[in-house]
Amino acid sequence: MPRSTPRAGASHRATLRRSVHLFREFRYEQPDPARFYTALATDSVAQVGSYAELDDAVLLDVGGGPGYFRRAFEGAGATYVALDADVGELAGTGEIHPRTVLGSGMALPFGDGSVDVCYSSNVLEHVPEPWTMADEMVRVTRPGGLVFISWTVWYGPWGGHETAPWHYLGGRRARARYRRTHGREPKNRFGESLFAVTVADGLRWARTQTGGEVVDVLPRYHPWWARWLVHVPLVREVLTWNLVIVLRRR
Repeated sequence: MPRSTPRAGASHRATLRRSVHLFREFRYEQPDPARFYTALATDSVAQVGSYAELDDAVLLDVGGGPGYFRRAFEGAGATYVALDADVGELAGTGEIHPRTVLGSGMALPFGDGSVDVCYSSNVLEHVPEPWTMADEMVRVTRPGGLVFISWTVWYGPWGGHETAPWHYLGGRRARARYRRTHGREPKNRFGESLFAVTVADGLRWARTQTGGEVVDVLPRYHPWWARWLVHVPLVREVLTWNLVIVLRRR
């Protein structure tokens, strides 16, 4: 897979210090989501901005959820449009903002080539047809525009989300164990709102899709020198944590 070809925009330094900071913030996803998602959104703007100019760009966030990413991308000058399938997620910060759309990532309610940047963070593993969603993201991006897809890798330490690390014994077993332990279903229910999406799945899609030129494939939270992980079968499934695929729309 090719190395990155950054364009004018915010700088992004994938240093070890940045990685340590992000991994520390993961501890707060459940007890303090505002802290976690604000840190992730700030980092995402810098990362996406290293591939495309965000100022005056129309950016679609597929699975945008609450407004943490909105504030960050609008702060960089983008016109931010959010799509989510869950009204509760969209209203997570207390209000539903303008330019918010309720719909499915697998059938995006937008015309061909209608956005400059199509972005999705940690959503692909929550849809039953992840590569249909990825194809849709490419479709709605204008020629020359950027597609940025990131997801939590199933065999990584956090692949089972709140059921981890028991997902290594199987998603359904991990879900059943959580139900027995906590007396309720997990938020991310394997087979319904959580699915096993691997690094190999993503690399296969990147090779076979025809709508975009692959610009970059990398472990999202790792320092730059850990890019080699995506090229090592088996090892990449456990150590990547989160994979990013970046494409330039043909």
